[in-house]
Amino acid sequence: MAEINTTSKRSSSSYYWEHIYNFVDEVKKFPELVKRATWKVAKEDPRRVIHALKVALALTLISLLYLLEPLFKGIGKNAMWAVMTVVVVMEFTAGATLCKGLNRGLGTILAGSLAFLIEYIADVSVKTYRAVFIGAAVFLVGYAATYVRFIPYIKKNYDYGVLIFLLTFNLITVSSYRVENVWSIARDRMLTIAIGCGLCLVMSLLVFPNWSGEYLHKSIISKLEGLANAIEGCVKEYFCESEIQSSEDDSCEDSIYLGYKAVLDSKASEETLALQASWEPRCSRYFRRIPWKQYTKVGVALRHFSYTVVALHGCLQSEIQTPWSIRSQYKEPCMKLTEQVFKILRELANSIRNKRKFCPHILSNDLNVALEDLNNALKSQPQYFRGSKISRTSKMQHEEESRASFSGVNNNDSSEDPKERQKKVLRPQLSKTLSMITSFQFSEALPVAAFTSLLLEMVAKLDHVINEVEQLGRMSHFREFRVEDEIVVTCERPKVNSSYTDMTSYGED
Repeated sequence: MAEINTTSKRSSSSYYWEHIYNFVDEVKKFPELVKRATWKVAKEDPRRVIHALKVALALTLISLLYLLEPLFKGIGKNAMWAVMTVVVVMEFTAGATLCKGLNRGLGTILAGSLAFLIEYIADVSVKTYRAVFIGAAVFLVGYAATYVRFIPYIKKNYDYGVLIFLLTFNLITVSSYRVENVWSIARDRMLTIAIGCGLCLVMSLLVFPNWSGEYLHKSIISKLEGLANAIEGCVKEYFCESEIQSSEDDSCEDSIYLGYKAVLDSKASEETLALQASWEPRCSRYFRRIPWKQYTKVGVALRHFSYTVVALHGCLQSEIQTPWSIRSQYKEPCMKLTEQVFKILRELANSIRNKRKFCPHILSNDLNVALEDLNNALKSQPQYFRGSKISRTSKMQHEEESRASFSGVNNNDSSEDPKERQKKVLRPQLSKTLSMITSFQFSEALPVAAFTSLLLEMVAKLDHVINEVEQLGRMSHFREFRVEDEIVVTCERPKVNSSYTDMTSYGED
């Protein structure tokens, strides 16, 4: 029994010392972990280092109101409001700082003006009635301001301003009932808030500014290139000779997954960036406002387009796969079609990057040839099709709808821009090819049929992306496409920015 107790004491003692050693090891590793994390954050976006320096400099300058005796005597303890304003208002981008600073300034001015008016009216009445009047004013203004915050437009653009208005109004109005010199206190606070907001605007707009619009512009380009590379990777992996097996690695490490994940997760960040960019004093080369909302529409079209990329990626991980002997017969036309889609997406990205209009007729002929080749490949394997009456009828209906559709386009107003008539030139060939896929007979060919139909669906949705980018070019007054503008398609894989660097605490729906 004694031996058992001794053994248990030794085991508990060794367990205790093991925990101590592990804790010491963690403490020794902590500086290295901090160093790696700090370097990683700075390497991902060097602007973060600059922003931290700007905030530190702004806080140092505003602290002079407290540190310098002449300034402290003029403002007094209310200088702390200026420090609080810098901490709250200083945001990562100039648009976010403008939005928050102007909201704070406007809310403070309106609240102070209304509080002074309420106090002026209350001074006329007896003290008892004055208390009732102030209480009623606080109730009505609090109800109205809180209710206004539910209005979508106010919530999206001025929610922070209404919140500051409500806070400032209550502070001044309620304090005026007990404090005699509330007017001087309110004046000093409004002055210090104005100083803080002014310093934040100067630092954000003049000292290495980070523009929300520029980030939105680059993020759309990055998403177009990321989707292009994801599509190329899907098709190459699907038609590789080795049998496709489910990956054991985390999907987050998959480059294909990262390509479309950045698009699917971008709705909130794009809307926030567009809202912040609308506050920035920036204009196009023709001194007109840049249509930031159109960038969000391009993002919406890209998200709908990326759903087909998600489905293509799902085909790679499907349990049921078409044998390589069948799949290889459609490799070349599918690769050609993917190459054309890849080229169009990269050309769309280059047109936005270089701020020039996209010219679709240069690429549409090659894409039609690729669709025709895929259609011929499907026809060349009759053993995988059944020529039923239903299939032939469906095919005739597709062709009739396509002819009617394009006859309508060709018979449009003669004053229409010729480039507008070239839109949706892919529909007739696309409909004819889709009608062939509906007639697959054997179950072993169904997976490759699904994959091919997704490629064609992708081409159909590509029209919507092209339309939105063309609309962006018209609204932004991009320069016209010139003959010397070569369409260069590089194999360099862009850096996909899946995270948005910002510290905004409001304005997101």
